[in-house]
Amino acid sequence: MKADSQVSIVIPNYNGMAFMEACMQAVLRDAPKAELIVVDNASKDGSLEYTREHFPEARVLAMDQNYGFARAVNEGIRAATRPYVILLNNDTEVEPGFTDALVGALEADVRAFSAQAKLIQLQDPLKLDDAGNFYCALGWAFARGKDRPSADYEEQDEVFAACAGAAVYRKALFEEIGYFDEAHFAYLEDIDIGWRARIFGYRNLYVPKARVLHAGSGTSGSRYNEFKVTLSSRNNIWIIYKNMPLLQLVLNLPFLLVGFGAKQLFFCKKKLGGTYARGILKGICTCDREKKVRFMWKHFPAYARLQWELWRNIARKVIV
Repeated sequence: MKADSQVSIVIPNYNGMAFMEACMQAVLRDAPKAELIVVDNASKDGSLEYTREHFPEARVLAMDQNYGFARAVNEGIRAATRPYVILLNNDTEVEPGFTDALVGALEADVRAFSAQAKLIQLQDPLKLDDAGNFYCALGWAFARGKDRPSADYEEQDEVFAACAGAAVYRKALFEEIGYFDEAHFAYLEDIDIGWRARIFGYRNLYVPKARVLHAGSGTSGSRYNEFKVTLSSRNNIWIIYKNMPLLQLVLNLPFLLVGFGAKQLFFCKKKLGGTYARGILKGICTCDREKKVRFMWKHFPAYARLQWELWRNIARKVIV
C-alpha cells in the first residue's frame, strides 16, 4: 500500500494567501492519494475562498474566528480518517518523497509517536531551519541546526519533540496522551505534546529524507515580535508546570532561574523586556492543576530519561 493512501495531511491557514498555491501544489504532487484537510482560522485575505476554488481536492474546515494553531490542528486531526496525520505549515513546500519518508519512519518504529521532516530555509536552501526540537533544564526550547549548513544534518535521530510545522503523528495515540493543548494558541505546543508523549514512553524522530522548504514566520511576520514573545514566554511557564512533577520542578529550579534570567536580559536588549516579563506573569496565571500531567510511578523511568536529557541538552544547545 502506497504511503499517501494511509495519510491525512492537515494544513492550518490564517491569511496565508502568499503561500497557499505553492504549498498545496507541492503536496498534491508528492501525495496525490492523501486525504487533504485545510483548517482555516477565519482568514480575511481571500485565502479561504482561493483554496476552495482552486483546490477542490481539499476538505476545508472554516473556523468562525482565529482560534490559533493548536485548536486548528486539533480540528484537523479529529476530522482525519487515516491512521497517520501529517501537520504542515502553509508556508512550506514539500520535496518529492516527503510523505513516504515520514510514514516509513513510523512504520519502522512501533514506539514512535511522531517524526519530523528536515526543514530547510526557503530563502537560502543551503541553510537549515530545523532538524529537531529540543528542550533543556534552563527552560529553553531550540531548533537543532538552525542557520547551519543543511548538509550537516543527514542522519536520522531521536529528538525531544517534533516540529509540528512538518511532522507526521500516529493518530490513535492522541486518544492516549491527549491532543495539542489549545490554551497555547500558538508556540511551544509541539514541545508540549512531544514531552507528553515521552512521559508515556513513546519516541519522537527526525527524518532527514523527508525534506521541506520553509519560509518561516509566515503568520507572525518575524522571529521576534510582541505577539510571539508574549505567547512563547507564557507557554514556556505552562509546559514546565504541566509536565514536571513537583520534585522534578524543585530539582530544576536553579537552572530555570538562570535560564529565564538570561532570556530577560536578552529581550531587554531587543527592547522587548517588558513584553517577556508580562508573558511570564501570564504563564503563572495560566497554570491549572487540573490540566497537569498526572504523575504515575510506571512512568518513572521515562521521567528519569527525560531529566538526563534536560541536563544534556544544555550542552547540546552550545553545539547545535
